[in-house]
Amino acid sequence: MPTILGQNQYGKAENRVVKITRDGDTHHIKDLNVSVALSGDLEDVHLSGSNAHCLPTDTTKNTVYAFAKEHGIESAEQFGIHLARHFVTSQEPIRRARIRIEEYAWERIETSEAAAQFIGADEVKHSFVRKGQETRLTQITYDGEKWQVISGLKDLVVMNSTNSEFWGYIKDKYTTLKEAYDRILATEVSGRWRFNWTDDDQRMPNWERSYAQVKKHLMHAFAETYSLSLQQTLYQMGSRIINNRAEIDEVRFSLPNKHHFLVDLEPFGLKNDTAEGAVYYAADRPYGLIEATVLRDGVEAEIPTDLTNL
Repeated sequence: MPTILGQNQYGKAENRVVKITRDGDTHHIKDLNVSVALSGDLEDVHLSGSNAHCLPTDTTKNTVYAFAKEHGIESAEQFGIHLARHFVTSQEPIRRARIRIEEYAWERIETSEAAAQFIGADEVKHSFVRKGQETRLTQITYDGEKWQVISGLKDLVVMNSTNSEFWGYIKDKYTTLKEAYDRILATEVSGRWRFNWTDDDQRMPNWERSYAQVKKHLMHAFAETYSLSLQQTLYQMGSRIINNRAEIDEVRFSLPNKHHFLVDLEPFGLKNDTAEGAVYYAADRPYGLIEATVLRDGVEAEIPTDLTNL
């Protein structure tokens, strides 16, 4: 049977680039993991093996490092925009570029006064420790005319030790779960949000401020919602972002319910759940998985429902 070539793309994945900016004695770090995927007029390289339209993946890797030096890294989004524009506008066969970036955050190590005196400096400004809260993400797609910027985060673990219930659900012969009127609610947030900036004529968002504000709003919503279900909390998180950030039209969350179960201590003559507190078993699997998209009214969804590879 005859065959045809379907969607295809190529590039260099997971280019780790660490940019140190020196402002006198004060240093700054941007630590990125950059993946490049290019598509366009690439039929010949698949059908006949001709590389005439193929920019080597090694070149895309080199471009990432060269751009980090030439242009700096103002933000993950801005760096991805520079790269996507370059690949589409500099190579005629390349019609579309997708740049995916993970950013790993660092914070300064605050040294003791004695240590600072020991090395002969008033303040150490070049020592850092990796932040462990979350990994920042962005995906930039450009076809020569329109942009799509989807940013987000993963691995942000949050917990409410009270103000969460779960009851009134469907029960059948397989239901053993007891209704809960005061429970721990914990999850590991994986979220993506889509910007409504799509062309160069629009005012570009302040990417760094936007990220900080989105994270703040989703965490405040998690903390301030008296939760009757994780679904309700998810919707409040997404709504808080949409209502407070005009540059964002769509948010999607994938929230595993990190279950905490009371340990049975009666065999040891101990009452567990008391006014002073309780001991729980944190189960890592199986877990409930709650996923949903929250949209600005009148907007079509574009973020994929499966966030595994986004």
